[in-house]
Amino acid sequence: QVQLVESGGGLVQAGGSLRLSCAASGRAFSSYTYAWFRQTPGTERDFVASITWRGGSTGYADSIKGRFTISRDNAKNTLYLQMNNLKPEDTAVYYCAARLQFCQSVSCYNYWGQGTQVTVSS
Repeated sequence: QVQLVESGGGLVQAGGSLRLSCAASGRAFSSYTYAWFRQTPGTERDFVASITWRGGSTGYADSIKGRFTISRDNAKNTLYLQMNNLKPEDTAVYYCAARLQFCQSVSCYNYWGQGTQVTVSS
């Protein structure tokens, strides 16, 4: 099992940057694929980015490609999402998730953090 705790959300102006963190723990957590999703009230939870912990293979949604970067720190057991050039449409609750195989669908992931709010003002 994997436990996930997100942090780093906040208020930022359009064009600014934030770095979200997701602390991972549990047995064999390094065997999993991790991903960031985001959701606004009344909408579906959408894929943002993913990474395999061991190999570092990444994938990104088209909407954020070139602006966001997913990474992990093996020493700190922490997943990151570096968000640059933020836009108002990036406002959402951001969630960290984990599964055993690569996937970009919310249905594939069975381990979830509690989410961290990101608000981008214009």
